[in-house]
Formats: sequence, structure tokens, C-alpha cells
Amino acid sequence: MTAVRTGAATPGPTAAGTLAAVDLGATSGRVILGRFGGREGLRLQHVARFPNEPVRTPDGLHWNLLELYRQVVDGLAVAERAAPGEALGVGVDSWAVDNRRLRHGRLLGVPYHYRDDRTAAGVARVHGRVDAAALFARNGLQHLPFTTVFQLATEGPLLGLADRMLLVPDLLAHWLTGADVAERTNASTTGLLDACTREWDAALAGELGLPAGILPPLVDPGASLGVLRPDVARLVGRALEVTAVGSHDTASAVVAVPATERDVAYVSCGTWGLVGLELDAPVLTEEARLAGFTNEGGVDGRTRFLHNVMGLWLLSESIRTWERESTAAQRSSTLQELLAEAAHVSGPVAIFDVDDPCFLPPGDVPGRIADWCREHGQPVPATRGEYVRSIVESLAQAFADAVTTAARLAGRPVSTIHVVGGGAQNALLCQSTADRSGLPVVAGPVEATAIGNLLVQARARGLVAGGLEDLRALVAAAFPAERYMPR
Repeated sequence: MTAVRTGAATPGPTAAGTLAAVDLGATSGRVILGRFGGREGLRLQHVARFPNEPVRTPDGLHWNLLELYRQVVDGLAVAERAAPGEALGVGVDSWAVDNRRLRHGRLLGVPYHYRDDRTAAGVARVHGRVDAAALFARNGLQHLPFTTVFQLATEGPLLGLADRMLLVPDLLAHWLTGADVAERTNASTTGLLDACTREWDAALAGELGLPAGILPPLVDPGASLGVLRPDVARLVGRALEVTAVGSHDTASAVVAVPATERDVAYVSCGTWGLVGLELDAPVLTEEARLAGFTNEGGVDGRTRFLHNVMGLWLLSESIRTWERESTAAQRSSTLQELLAEAAHVSGPVAIFDVDDPCFLPPGDVPGRIADWCREHGQPVPATRGEYVRSIVESLAQAFADAVTTAARLAGRPVSTIHVVGGGAQNALLCQSTADRSGLPVVAGPVEATAIGNLLVQARARGLVAGGLEDLRALVAAAFPAERYMPR
């Protein structure tokens, strides 16, 4: 496996300064300081990391959002102690679609987790009023049963109690500052934003029997959301300004794809693998809908035309299953040990459909892989190393297929695939993606989401200047990547 260092020269930041990024993923959160200026252009300092563990109650699977908020405030306090008086501001990004409703500013219940299985009834209710093809023509979204519009449709009369609906990063910003808005890139994942106008589709909400009045005013990445409320500022140590960023974590990650040319595809690879192209306009054809592609909002009005692939969830959930099965006398293998074992598997392994809905809920992923293989005449993995290799090769095939399909649907050639996020550290996955796609894979940066978050803040505050290509040139210079050539 050959990896070649790559980078690019670019003008540095226009001014020096420090900003904080709150980046909340589906399994963990982090607070990262970004220092602009100096020879490197941008340096990162990880100051806090904390788990994001869902809670199952009798009525379903929920996010422990109150604990996350506590960790965010504590993390910002740690950042202030690590760099007293340095941080100028903060931005918050998180996963998409999940939300909570409020009444007079008070939280109505605990947010559900998108992997909770309650939304099937919501899908039936929505499609009973607006069929799937008509819905895609308006919102441009791949059908996923947990999209916000389906979640809201499950609420029934309870929805009438709310006077506001906020997505997760917007809710955190509300608690931090009092702002009552929806950032546009994340709003684009709800199914209630018009894919062309990028405004709320109040008419669609009405047709679905959803109260359009609960939808907050929209803001773009770079908008100021105000300063920390006095009680929060006392806990943190100072009154930081909060800036709206690409609050959908993938929108921030795509900002940090280190490519100034347009003939590239990206894979933002973490819990999910978001595979696609950045376009100037949505692709709303019936062919795109049937292929399972989505049109989500990007920074600077760009469209993220992509397909959601199940992602590294399959590996992490498999490891959790094996840890539960291990006895006290057994030592659980680490991810790196399992990947090393997988790299030495000889012969072909099963390639399974990573997007099969059976892999969505938490639980025994290895058992489901074995069942899928038996049902489809594929060889069942015999060892943990074979399971891991099967997952990696299946993900790589899904990534390669999605890139090929995206290029065809958008009419745009692709010369290189950029892998950013946690998956950029997985050399076996990156090499397999290169091999199966026949295209070079450029891997990195790992912290793309936090970097994109910081760059949008920095541009809003005048620390950097230019368009997305200028920001990406800065990333390429500051964070050397690995290149994997197809074999």
C-alpha cells in the first residue's frame, strides 16, 4: 500500500486569531481550538472530548441532549482555561434531522434518536398526502425514514403544543445565546425546505398537516447569533460570540475538502459515509430519486449532491457487539488490531449491501451480516478479521458505486475521490476505495468538520478571505494528505 504526501501553496490568513469549534458527532463530541496565523496558517488544539451515548426509555431511543449541552459548556470553559482570553468566538455543528419542539422557550420532551424505529407511521402519513416522487421534486431529498418531516408526522396532536421546532445545533445555539433561528444547511435536511428557493415550503407543511408556524427564521453560515448569555458566560469564563456555521456536520466537512478543482468527489466518512459532489444547483430528476440521491444545502449556496451510505457505524457497532460477548477473562480487540487482522485475510470476502435497512438499528451487526450472507448465497465470515474485511470491502464498493452514479447523474467527470473525517485514518478502506473505483483517493483531513466550522467563523470575522476554493487551498497547505493509487 503506497501513500504519497500531497499539499498546495496558498496565501495565509489575513489576520491572527483563535476560534473554538463545537463538533458533535453521533457517538462523540469535541471542542477544538483553531489558531489562525503563523507559518502553518491554521493549527488545531483538541481541548475536550466526550461520549455521546443515547438513552433507551420505555417509549424509545433518545439523545441525552442535556448531558451534551453540559459537556459543551464545560468544554468551552476548558478551552478558556487552555487559552485564556484568546478565543474570539465559537460555532456549533452536529448531525442532521433530529429536533425538539419548544413552547414559550421551554423544551417539550427529550429528542428522539434517528435510529429509533417509530417513524414508519410518519412515512405512511406523509406519503398518503404527497407521494415520494412529488416530495422529491420539492425537497430534493433521498428517502430516509428518519428525515425530520417523517419524525414530525409521527407526533400527531402533540405537535400542536409547540410554537417552535429547532434542530440539534440550533437548539444548542438557542440555549447558549437565546437565538431562535434555523441554519440553512441543516434546515435543508428536514424535508421542509424548497430545494430550489432554499426557503421553508410552508405550502408543503400545510399539505402534510404540519404547522408551518413552528419553523424558525432561516440564517446562512457566517451569520452572528449573538454572544453567550450572561449565565453561560460566567460558566465559560468570558462572553464569546456565537457564529452560525455549516451546522450540518457534513456541510462543514465539505468546506474542508482540500481541493480547488471541481472534478472531484468527496466521502465524508464517519458514522455515516456521505458520498457525492458539490454542485451549483440541485439535481431533481426522477433518475436521481430512484438512485437514492439527495440534494442538501452547502456553504455559499452550493448543493451537496450525495448518497448516504451506512458508514463506519457498521464497524463500531460490530465492535460493541463483540465487547458485549467477551467474558471477563477475554480482552476485546481494538479497531487497529481488527483492521490489521483484516488486512491479512486472504481470498475474497462477502460483499453485502451496506444500505440494507436491517443494518440501521443498534444491535448485533455481525449477526445481521451473517444472516444477509446466508439469504443472498454469500460466504459467511468465519472470523472477526473476515467480518471486518467484509465490512471494509462492502463500504468501499458502496463508495465507488455512489461516485460513479453521482458523476453520471450530474453529468460531471470525476478524477479524484477525497476522503475526509475519521475514515481518512482507515488505510485499508482508503486503498480499497481506490482499487474498487479505479480513481486516486486523497485522504484527510481527519478533523474536516471542525476545520470547516472554524473556517466559516474565521471568514465571518475577517481572519481569512475569499471563496470556498480559497479556504480549501488553506486546508491543503495546513494539513498534508495521503494519496492512495488504485492497484
